[in-house]
Amino acid sequence: MSGALKSTSESATLILALSNPEHKNALGPDIYAAGIEALNAAENNPEIRSVVITGEGSMFCAGGNLQRLQANRRESPEVQAQSIEALHNWIEAIRTYPKPVIAAVEGAAAGAGFSLALACDFIVAADNAEFVMSYSTVALSPDGGGSWSLARALPRALTSELLMGAERISAERLHGLGLVNRVTAAGGALGEALVLAARLNARAPNALASIKELINDAPANTLSQQLDSERNHFVRNLHHANGGEGIEAFLQNRKPQYR
Repeated sequence: MSGALKSTSESATLILALSNPEHKNALGPDIYAAGIEALNAAENNPEIRSVVITGEGSMFCAGGNLQRLQANRRESPEVQAQSIEALHNWIEAIRTYPKPVIAAVEGAAAGAGFSLALACDFIVAADNAEFVMSYSTVALSPDGGGSWSLARALPRALTSELLMGAERISAERLHGLGLVNRVTAAGGALGEALVLAARLNARAPNALASIKELINDAPANTLSQQLDSERNHFVRNLHHANGGEGIEAFLQNRKPQYR
């Protein structure tokens, strides 16, 4: 078994919990497929406005299952390539998902577990959380987009320390570096993530989808391209029903009711 992805909901937030207690919530193909399926279903459900990804118990995710990886060495390289492709499909689904995705991290987020958290729009971490890209410890290199995320967010020297040296880094330090949004007491990451989700759920879904797309596209765009994209999104959102509701509610000093 490669574990399961348990799905529950609280108000307008979908909660996806990594559940592989025998292997510290290690990832595997069953979880990747379930993650994509859950996001696809939630995207088409107007009752769901945000997603929280967390780990069952006291650990977020140990990354890959080393026993499974060792077994895959006896198979064709294509077997592992397909497994990583499935992981990457899930990572891309999270990055391009039009609703906010929040990682709620307790304990360790290692390897692909760290990459998974980095793929989310927000990270809420317990003060006992530790993040580590442990690939080089077992003579491997990163997957899950971890090298992409870290190289764009951190100085090269620190990225090299994390990826080559497999150095552990605390939630507090990542918060100081701008990669973790909230730090809470141990056991409180999911609760704090749901508080953040509730704030986001009260905002217009179409506007949040536009903002996420603009953020995703900005690094590859020229200023001129980004300005054109901002214009197009702004005009579309102004003429959306939520645009009228938002402006009217502000002028009337009341809470908006978005749909």
